[in-house]
Amino acid sequence: MFTGIVETTGQIRHLARLGDAVRMRIARGAMTLDDVRLGDSIAVSGPCLTVVALAADTFDVDVSIETLARTTLGERKAGDAVNLEKALRLSDRLGGHLVSGHVDGVGVVAERETLADYVRFALEAPPELARYIAMKGSITVDGVSLTVNAVAGRRFDILTIPHTLSRTTLGGLASGARVNLEVDLLARYLERLLEHQEDNPGLSLEALAKAGFTPTRSS
Repeated sequence: MFTGIVETTGQIRHLARLGDAVRMRIARGAMTLDDVRLGDSIAVSGPCLTVVALAADTFDVDVSIETLARTTLGERKAGDAVNLEKALRLSDRLGGHLVSGHVDGVGVVAERETLADYVRFALEAPPELARYIAMKGSITVDGVSLTVNAVAGRRFDILTIPHTLSRTTLGGLASGARVNLEVDLLARYLERLLEHQEDNPGLSLEALAKAGFTPTRSS
């Protein structure tokens, strides 16, 4: 598990084909590797990947054919910057939200607008993910935990502060850029529960609304 609070940006140093998979060597940036061991998990611009080799300033991860196909990692090349976050420890602060590192799909930056020191991004989610995105809910974009500020159909807006823009790869995003999206875990579980209302007749949209949940609709 992760929090979506990116520790640093690293850089892809080398890519090597391993059959259908890819071994990726990543420079750690400002992130320390002293507490990282082989087999540990690191989120690389969203996807949770397993460390398979370690050096003083780099670590290697294997990216499976599934991850290459379902995320933007299959489009990355040597020299590209990536967001890095080590796995959450039970003693850590949860500054963002609970993030699994299992990317749900790829979205597209539809618009970038500068507002004083802030930047507003309008992003377009794949149709199958739109229903999980709610105003003032959480979403992960390229591994960064963000708050949804507006929703209209498949489009949603996020506001990024100067700190986020300078410490992550989001500052370099332009219209047309493809980004990894992970929706809030609670939305996934809530949908699953509602699918089985017959097994729990006490659970309904009306009951959830009384408890404070506000269902959203997407076109």
